[in-house]
Amino acid sequence: MHTLRVLLLAGLGAAASLSPAGAVAQDVRQRATVKSTKPTPSRTSMRVPEADALLPWSEQISIREQWLSKRHEMLLPMMRRHGIGMWVVVNEEFHDDPLSQYVAPPRPYTGNRDFFVFVDAGSEGLKKFAITGYTEENLARFFDAPTTEPRPPAATLRELYAKYSPKTVGLGIRGTRGQTRSLGYDSYRFLAETLGPDAEKTFVSAGELTQEYLDTRIPEEMEHYNTAVRVTEAIVKRALSNDVITPGKTTVGDVRKALFDMLWAAGVRTWFQPDLRVQRASGDVATSRGFLAVAPEATVIGRGDVVHVDFGISYMGFDTDWQKMAYVLKAGEKEVPAGLRQAMANSNALQDALMKRHSRPGATGGSVFNATMAEMKQRGIEAMIYSHPIGAQGHGLGASIDFRSALRSDTTAQNSRLRNGSYISIELNTATAVPEWGGKKVFVMFEDDAHLTENGFVFFRPRQEQFYLIR
Repeated sequence: MHTLRVLLLAGLGAAASLSPAGAVAQDVRQRATVKSTKPTPSRTSMRVPEADALLPWSEQISIREQWLSKRHEMLLPMMRRHGIGMWVVVNEEFHDDPLSQYVAPPRPYTGNRDFFVFVDAGSEGLKKFAITGYTEENLARFFDAPTTEPRPPAATLRELYAKYSPKTVGLGIRGTRGQTRSLGYDSYRFLAETLGPDAEKTFVSAGELTQEYLDTRIPEEMEHYNTAVRVTEAIVKRALSNDVITPGKTTVGDVRKALFDMLWAAGVRTWFQPDLRVQRASGDVATSRGFLAVAPEATVIGRGDVVHVDFGISYMGFDTDWQKMAYVLKAGEKEVPAGLRQAMANSNALQDALMKRHSRPGATGGSVFNATMAEMKQRGIEAMIYSHPIGAQGHGLGASIDFRSALRSDTTAQNSRLRNGSYISIELNTATAVPEWGGKKVFVMFEDDAHLTENGFVFFRPRQEQFYLIR
C-alpha cells in the first residue's frame, strides 16, 4: 500500500509539469501500469468442476424448445379453467415480458413490440399466433401463423379478435406479482385503441392462468434443474472455504467478488445480489426488517465468526436460491462449539416439520405454516418461515409457505394450494441461545431448493447438517 501511494504521488508530481493533454495521457499510462500489477483470477482457476455439466447455449435452446411444445399442449385446459378466451403476451424491445421465454422459443426478441396470442377456438382447439416485427423461422414450429412477411400488428390483432370473438382477453394487468402485472401502459393503450372500446371491456387479468402455467413443472426439467442446484452448491461451498477466505484478512466484499468471478467462470449469471451475514460472540446483532442484517462489505471475517451466504444462479430458464452457514475455527479449535451445533440441529428440525410432516399436494401454504409453527412452539424452538415458489423465476409464482400466508389457510383457490411436482425454496431460520456465546442468540438461516411429492417436499441436494469449516 505504501509503495503504491509513493508511485501515485510521484506520478501526480510529474503530471503537474506536463500540458493538460500530456498529463491525461501519462495518467492513463500510469493507471494501466498499476492495474496490470494486480492479479486477475483466470476463468479456469475460478471455475468449479460441477460447471462442466452445464450445456452450451445452443443445446439449452434446443432442449427448452422441446419443453415449449409440451407446455403449449397443457395450455388450453388451463385457459378454460381460468376463463380466458384469448391470452395476449406483449414483448417490448429491451423491456422483455417475463413470460416471453416461456410461451415462445427462448431467443432474443427485438422487433419493437411483439405479440404472442393464444386463442381458445372451441372445437378447433388451441390456436397460436406470433405477431412480430421481423421474420423468424423458428416461430413457425410453434405458432400457427407467423407471417413470412411481417404485417402491421394492429391489422392482424383486429382480424384475430373479429374471427374468434373471445369473451375474455387475458392480459398481464391487475396482478399481485411482477409476472402477472407486466403489461406496460403504452402496450395496454395500443391494444385498447386497436381493438376498440367493446373489446377493452373484455380485458381481464391473466394472473391466475400465468401462475398455474409457470408453477406447473414437467418431468424432463428436473435433471437440468438438479444440475443448476449442484453448481450453486459447489460455488457456495468454495466461497465458504479457505480457497476464498483467509481469517483476519478476507472481507465480505472479497467473498462477494469471488462469487461473481465464479459465476463468470461457470458461464452463468445470477438473478440477485449475493449477500453475506456475519455473526460473532461480541457486539450487537444487526437486524433489518426482522431478519439478520447483511454485513457491510468492509467487514473482515475473523476467527470464531459464523458466516452465512445467500446466493443463486440462472440457467436453462431456471433460477436457484441457496443459503448456507460456515464457522471460522479459532486457534486450537478442531470442531464447532456444541451450542452452535445445536442451533443448526434446530433449523434441521424445522425443515423436517415443514417438509416431511405438514406439506402435501393440495394443502394451502397457510395451513402448512400454521401447523409447522405450532409444532415448533411445542418444542420450544424459536422459528421463522418465509419459503417461496421457485423455478422459472427466483421469486416464482405458486403457493408460498411463510408468515405472510398464514391468513390464507382457509382459502379454496387452486393457486393458493401446493401443486404436486412444483419447486420451492425452503427458506427459514431458527434463533438459538448459545452458551459459548454467553447466551447470545445465533440465527441459523437455510434456503434449499426442493420439489413436492405425494409424501412431502424433497431436497434436490442433501441438506446441510454441519457447518462448513474455515480453518
